[in-house]
Amino acid sequence: MLETVDSIYTSYRSFFSYFEYFSVFIFSVEYLLRFWSCVTDKEKNQSNFNQRVKYIFSFGAIIDAVAILPSLIALFYPSIDLRFIRALRIVRLLKFSRYSGSINSLISVLWDQRRSFGAAFFLLFIALIIVSSGMYLVEKDIQPDKFGSIPQSMWWALVTLTTVGYGDVYPITPLGKMFGSISIILGIGTVALPAGIMASAFTEFTRRNQKTYEDKLKFMLKDDIIDKDERAELKILSEKLNLTDKDIGAIEEHIKSKK
Repeated sequence: MLETVDSIYTSYRSFFSYFEYFSVFIFSVEYLLRFWSCVTDKEKNQSNFNQRVKYIFSFGAIIDAVAILPSLIALFYPSIDLRFIRALRIVRLLKFSRYSGSINSLISVLWDQRRSFGAAFFLLFIALIIVSSGMYLVEKDIQPDKFGSIPQSMWWALVTLTTVGYGDVYPITPLGKMFGSISIILGIGTVALPAGIMASAFTEFTRRNQKTYEDKLKFMLKDDIIDKDERAELKILSEKLNLTDKDIGAIEEHIKSKK
């Protein structure tokens, strides 16, 4: 980000270059080590080659590759526009997803509810077509420069349905204003639908994680003793499931109350 400030980049160009070389070296070594060691988790009857190919196309590996490829391309092909290459390096922020339980939970929820989100965005697409078509019919004669076609009207429809309302394009006829008001009300429901799906999905996701931890804890409590190794295993499981100490305490109290 600082490289885009010309005064800073001009003064510290050498520092930025050395830091970039250092970062690419570290990321490259990490990628190669992950590529080499991924076979330790391979499934039965799967060759090392197939496991490594599977790893290359995994989400984490793709992010790691994108993090280093722009700089490697600039190194071997210096004729490419370096400003574009520097902008691509911002994708490295996605590497945080590997180490953040919250981001991993978000990705899991989005993947689990992909069909519901697909249906919600399909409804938004239908509403977009209906609203833009209606506004085209109402305003095309009065504002041909803004609503001269249905694709041209889609900008207003999208801004209205998402309740953003930039105000650069708006209806001026009474019928257009009435239709626009209906579109705004329709947009509130359209935007609220994905938010409701997300909230419900997160609640269900948290419930499943708590149930998984509870089942594991019940299994370990069969002998009424949790040793040091079992406590460490529970600690790792809670971090993987992104459970807070409050969640764990509630689960333990719930199990005790049943005894």
